[in-house]
Amino acid sequence: MYDGDNTLVGFGRIITDKATFAYLADVFILDAHRGRGLSKKMVEAFCQIADHFGLRRMMLATQDAHELYKQFGFEQLTNPETIMNRKGGELVDS
Repeated sequence: MYDGDNTLVGFGRIITDKATFAYLADVFILDAHRGRGLSKKMVEAFCQIADHFGLRRMMLATQDAHELYKQFGFEQLTNPETIMNRKGGELVDS
């Protein structure tokens, strides 16, 4: 996200297979530029990208921006017991 004089004030990325799934990550706006609706514009743009590809699911993780993402249709998992993750650096003996 750039302001009027092409200064970078925010960032985010969407990781997708362009077929069924996307993960929204690293969304942030610099403190000095918060409160101006920039994060909403950015999330809206990412949702439009996902919609363009007709993805079935887009996920993200957030500690404190639940209300922002709810505005764009994100909701808590209905079956979190089916989701698994693996922390980096944990090798499994074969």
